[in-house]
Amino acid sequence: MTLIALVNLCLTFYHTYRRMNSASNQSNQGFPSSVRAHRRDVRAHRRDVLRVGSLALGGLTLADLFRAQGVRGDQKWYDSVDGPAKSVIQIILPGAVSAQESWNPKPESPLEYRGPFGVNQTSVSGIVLGEMMPQTAKVVDKLTILRSVVGKIPDHGAGQYHMFRGYPMTPALKHPTIGSVVNHEYQSRGELPGYLVIGDSKDETGYLSPKYGPFTTGADPASSGFQVRDLRLPGGVTMDAFESRKRMRDAINAQFRALESNASPLDTMDAYYQRAYRMMTSQSVRDAFDLSKEPEQIKQRYGKDQFYRGSGSQAALRMLLARRLVEAGARFVTLRYGQWDDHSALQTSFEQQMPAFDHAFAALINDLDERGLLDSTLVWVASEFGRTPKINQVAGRDHWSRVFSIAMAGGGLKRGMIYGDSDATSTDPARDAVPLADLHATIYRQIGINSDKELMTAGKRPIEIIDGGKPIDAIVA
Repeated sequence: MTLIALVNLCLTFYHTYRRMNSASNQSNQGFPSSVRAHRRDVRAHRRDVLRVGSLALGGLTLADLFRAQGVRGDQKWYDSVDGPAKSVIQIILPGAVSAQESWNPKPESPLEYRGPFGVNQTSVSGIVLGEMMPQTAKVVDKLTILRSVVGKIPDHGAGQYHMFRGYPMTPALKHPTIGSVVNHEYQSRGELPGYLVIGDSKDETGYLSPKYGPFTTGADPASSGFQVRDLRLPGGVTMDAFESRKRMRDAINAQFRALESNASPLDTMDAYYQRAYRMMTSQSVRDAFDLSKEPEQIKQRYGKDQFYRGSGSQAALRMLLARRLVEAGARFVTLRYGQWDDHSALQTSFEQQMPAFDHAFAALINDLDERGLLDSTLVWVASEFGRTPKINQVAGRDHWSRVFSIAMAGGGLKRGMIYGDSDATSTDPARDAVPLADLHATIYRQIGINSDKELMTAGKRPIEIIDGGKPIDAIVA
């Protein structure tokens, strides 16, 4: 490059930078916050200008620039925050559990609002839970219960999307789940994947790469002969044969790499293969999933085989497996239990399902606490929305998103706390309403992630992790 060309190149960069800086300053005058938020994107473009300069002066080609941009495709420009939670256990009660029969009973409301059950006094004076939760009542001194959560859409699909992804559903863009975002930010810790789902799951990564999706067990730990689907060797293949095939594959790949001057797709695929191989051959990974290594008295403590109706072993063994995975180093574990869409016969539904959940959940909280894991593990229990204030004509409750409750524990949150409340009939928040965005911001902060951090979509469009929101400082210890 000649001296004149170098000077011209520097002048071009300078004038481009000045134009961007001027546009940024003008954009800050009189615009709403939704527009001012795009200043982060402008700052990123300034970095690109400087990066182009450094690449050109260093003699790199345009292809090198594109390659650099590809590498940074979903990178972040924000530092992490200090978060006490090292792991998250997310317990989903699909179908929308009724808060009036669980986390926020209203014993003084009229009968048609009150429902079929009484209440349980808890380990914290002045706090009551539903009659069907006697074991959970004993661990309320370790919980934080939010009784004034506010949703937007009382539809199962849209409600679950918003609750567990941080954005309302839109046809223009599919957002990642909280678990996939955590996996993106931290990825795996040790040999276990960063994000695990007990059971099956699909379509969780949204605009992020599929590599940030969950590792799924593919089977219920309560099922007979439970084995994790992707840790089994193919039928008829011994471990010796598996090792022999790997050695042959490594030799062939080495020959291909010798012919490649730059990194190839083979390297990316090989990284995935090596990770899968390490999981399949790791004794510590196999042990984490192996419930036979858990003492029988611990299984019984969680409620295994104690509740015939409601598949009690499902609640017990799913939560027990979640604890084992967190203990082994998993960052984010999701499990589901029950079906709570009780438009009719709500009393029967609770009598069948809640005892098993109550027993297992209380055992999980106590077990984590006794093992010194609760302070570093954020546990939260949620449904997509709540149920109507009044019992309907078929003894059930219908969909209601204007106010409902969730429960949380550990991960640096206060203990024995009720935050917010609904009014006397559970129709609307009475105080301290909690928008979903504030709930999500709190979860992310406790695990050390800035929720206003921007990620990149596949089209290189910057988007914040959640749709606004600020952490709920009042519930943080």
